[in-house]
Amino acid sequence: MRAVAVADWEVPRIPLGERFADLVQWLQDNFGDVFTAISEGLDSAVTALAELLTWPPTWVMIVVFALLAFWLRGWKFGIAALLGFVLLDGLDSYDSAMQTLSLVLLAGVVAVIVAVPLGILGARSDTASRMIKPVMDFLQTVPQFIYLIPAVIFFGIGVGPGIVATVMFALAPGVRLTELGIRQVDREMVEAGEAFGSSPTRILTGIQIPLAMPSIMAGVNQIIMLSLSMVVIAGMVGTPGLGADVFEATTRLQLGAGFEYGVSVVILAIYLDRITASLSAKSAVSRARRLAGAA
Repeated sequence: MRAVAVADWEVPRIPLGERFADLVQWLQDNFGDVFTAISEGLDSAVTALAELLTWPPTWVMIVVFALLAFWLRGWKFGIAALLGFVLLDGLDSYDSAMQTLSLVLLAGVVAVIVAVPLGILGARSDTASRMIKPVMDFLQTVPQFIYLIPAVIFFGIGVGPGIVATVMFALAPGVRLTELGIRQVDREMVEAGEAFGSSPTRILTGIQIPLAMPSIMAGVNQIIMLSLSMVVIAGMVGTPGLGADVFEATTRLQLGAGFEYGVSVVILAIYLDRITASLSAKSAVSRARRLAGAA
């Protein structure tokens, strides 16, 4: 009889989803105007940035992108960037690519502004680190599509939910790599600063952050790449750009158009990855020079 009783026992239903839905509804009822204002502000910012990128003639911007690639990575990547953006224009994807780039830049800047201070806080306080890490674990493991559900409820359809979901999804690697970079700074360098009477703020800005800059820039690189992937998925909720084009081609089973838009995403992704990686490499060179000077 006892074995039967144990076999019949079940864990009661835990209404976690219902409580979360209630929380979302409460936030929407009490802060709906705030969410609307944020959504409109993000939409205006993205529109202004996209208009800025598309205001000059297309060939001018293509040359600018190629020169930036040449300056950061050399003539080979400069030529590759030139050909890539010419191909974008030839595929009639240039305007959509500039909209996507605007979304990625805005979301990336917001994510960096949030991630770097959180990473610094986690590096300087073990208590804060223990609180931040579970949140970052949660954000990094939640499926991408799940971010779109509350984002659409709060911010409607369009740019707002795409930016918010992108920032939340791309945040974690920036926080982790910033904290890791600062924690890996040689303790002797910090002690030397303390011995010369430097304040904690001065040690942070003059020693720890400069020496941790390669790791921080690696986090920025990851933020940019994750932002691009999320912005493409956000095309499902009306976020403009290549993501919306890919989603439309998929729903209409337009194989050729879908392939062209996919190639456009790849070109933009490779360009952003190489540019941000070059910035990280330059930070590493600067770090080596600073260490040599300190030695």
